[in-house]
Amino acid sequence: MKARPYRLGKRQRAVDVNRSAVIAGARAFLASRKAARGFSVQAVAQHAGIARMTIYHHFGSKAGLLEALYDDLAERGRLRERLSEAFTANGVRQRVQKFIGAFCHFWEGDRLVIRRLHALAELDPEMNTGGRHERRRVALRELLSAAMGRPRRSARLRDDIIDALHTLTSFETYDALARAGRTRPRVERLLVEIARAVLRGR
Repeated sequence: MKARPYRLGKRQRAVDVNRSAVIAGARAFLASRKAARGFSVQAVAQHAGIARMTIYHHFGSKAGLLEALYDDLAERGRLRERLSEAFTANGVRQRVQKFIGAFCHFWEGDRLVIRRLHALAELDPEMNTGGRHERRRVALRELLSAAMGRPRRSARLRDDIIDALHTLTSFETYDALARAGRTRPRVERLLVEIARAVLRGR
C-alpha cells in the first residue's frame, strides 16, 4: 500500500523542523561562551539537548552541519537575493556598491556567530571556510568581467583589483571597521568609497 500524501507531507515537515532545530542549536552554541572550547557535533548536541546521531542523520558530519549553518545565515541575511540585485545593476559602480551592501548586511546579521566560526576555522581544518571565500572571489570576477576585460589592463592589474575588492568585502575587514563603533551603513559607505578609489586607479 502506498503512503498517503498527507502522511508524506507530515513526515517532510517533521524532517524540516528537526533540521531547523539542529541548525538553531548550532547557532546558539556558537553564540554562547561554550564555543571557546571548540566546535564539535557532541558539543552542539549537548547544548541543544538532542542526540548526536540526530545531527549525523541530517547532516552526515561536522562539515555538513557547518555548510548548512552557513546556508542558514546567508538565507537570514538575504544574501542570494541581494547578490542577484548586484549582478543586474547598471554599471560597474552600482554593481560594486550593491555587492558590498549585500555582504555588509550578511556579516552584520549574526556577527558574533560568524566571528567565532572564522576564529575556530583557523584552528580546525574541518571548519575550513576557504571554499566560501573563493566563491566570493569568483563572484567578483564575474561581476566585473566586462569592465575588467579592457585590453589596456594587464592580467596582473586585474588580479590586483580583484584581490583588493575581495579583501574589502571580507568579514575580517567589515568586523574590524564595525568594532570601532561604526554602524553598518557607515561601514558600507566607507567600503564603497574605497572600492571606487580602487576602480578609479585601475
